[in-house]
Order: sequence, then C-alpha cells, then structure tokens
Amino acid sequence: MNAAAYRISPALAQLHENNYPVIDLHTHLKGGLTLDDVIRRFHRTGINAGVAVNCGLGFAITNDAGIDQALAELRHPLTFTAMQAEGREWVELFTLPAVARFDYVFTDAMTIRNPAGKRMRLWIREEVEVGEPDAFMEQLVASTVAILDREPVDIWVNPTYLPDVLAGDYDRLWTPERRQRVIAAAVRNQVAIEINARLRLPTARFLREAKAAGARFTFGTNNGGRDDLGNLEYGTEMVRECGLKWQDFWVPGLNPTRSQRALAAGQRQIIAP
Repeated sequence: MNAAAYRISPALAQLHENNYPVIDLHTHLKGGLTLDDVIRRFHRTGINAGVAVNCGLGFAITNDAGIDQALAELRHPLTFTAMQAEGREWVELFTLPAVARFDYVFTDAMTIRNPAGKRMRLWIREEVEVGEPDAFMEQLVASTVAILDREPVDIWVNPTYLPDVLAGDYDRLWTPERRQRVIAAAVRNQVAIEINARLRLPTARFLREAKAAGARFTFGTNNGGRDDLGNLEYGTEMVRECGLKWQDFWVPGLNPTRSQRALAAGQRQIIAP
C-alpha cells in the first residue's frame, strides 16, 4: 500500500522503506490519549510505540505494587511498555527485579539537586535557581553524567534540555567540551539518545557528534496529550540532515535491558553498592 493510503509523509514512508525502526518510544497515555488511539496511529502511519508510565516521587507509581498494576493494565502485543524513571529518588523506591520487567527504562536530567541540596524540576520556572549560567551548566553536565553512569536506564530522553531562562543561549552554553562529556557517558553505558520531536532536541550538531562517537538513537515524542502525539517529523529531519542509518538506532527487545543485565549479573539493588 502506498504512502497516500497510509496518510503519511514521504519522509516517514522513506524511513519505513529503508528498515528504520519507526517507533515512538516516548509515548504517554495522558491528556485524553488512550491505548486504542496509539494502536490506531500504528495502523494509520506504521509508527509503533512504547507506552511509558511515570514512576517516582510525587507520581502515581511509587512502589513495586504500582509497577505490577501498570504492567497488567498496559501490556499489549503491538506496543512496548516502558518505565519513565522520575527524579533521582526512583532508585530507592523500586526493586531491581520489578524494574527489569519493563521492556526498557528511560530518564532525563530535568530533575536535579543544586549544590545546596535543593530539588529542582527544570521545566518549572519557580523551582529553578540558575545563578551564574556557566556554573549551572557545569552542575547540569556533572549531574547528567552521573545519571548515565549510575542509573540503569536504556534511553536518555529530553536530551540537552535547558530551563527557559537559559534556552535562548543554548548554543553557547552547550560547548563542545560539555557535549562530549555527556555523549561519552551515554556511549560507555550503552544508553541510547532520544531524538525528541516535541522539544526538537538535541540539535543536529550534537547528533552528528554523538553518531561519530558511536552512540545509538531512538525516536520519541514526550506528548502532552492526544493532540501533540505527532508523526516524528523532527526525527525524520534529523535522519536526513545528520546522515543517520537504521543501524544507528536502538530497539527494545533485541538484547537484555540494562536492568536485566544487572539482575543477571547478581546485582539486587538498583544502584550497585
């Protein structure tokens, strides 16, 4: 069946034709979006999905029992089921065997603590204390590297996000040295880097450098609801602009997840002692 029959763009059709894993691995059932809607998008466009549940402090799922219930409700033969590990406290709330039941786990560096210990969610203006911008960036980069090194996640999502007060200075603040530090952490820990359609992050320059370093990538939306689920337009742009091949993409299920590998190695805590 041709692209018109599926009602998809030529760029998206080209991804399908050339063996790219066209999977929105950062899909949330919120804002009226249902699992049936996600399946309908799959049938209409060929975009598969990983449906993620938010697990962590202040969210609906804060323990293993919540994971059990979420998996029972969300498992579907046509989709993957993911854990979005929220904040830095998540490693103390769940057991490694429970986390390893997900098809994959992802997190971002949008919740960190400043040197004074204040917990900051970077998308909430009232919680953000930037101070001197370059000092803040050093803190953010160090926090991101620590997350990628220590937390057993498979994808770094919303990558290189900056709070609104700094976003206009993105190109200057994300220096080559800072980019290389987070890219190196992703590569050495086999953490894929999301190409985020909603935020249009990271930049093409970052993606080219990450590809050269041997990073793997995923597509993701991080939708706010039904209306902004999208068709991965930014991802298709970046594939073309950065020369990304299908082999550059990470796919759940081909190999054990990071938490599954840790469990098989005899680790029992999410963070190894």
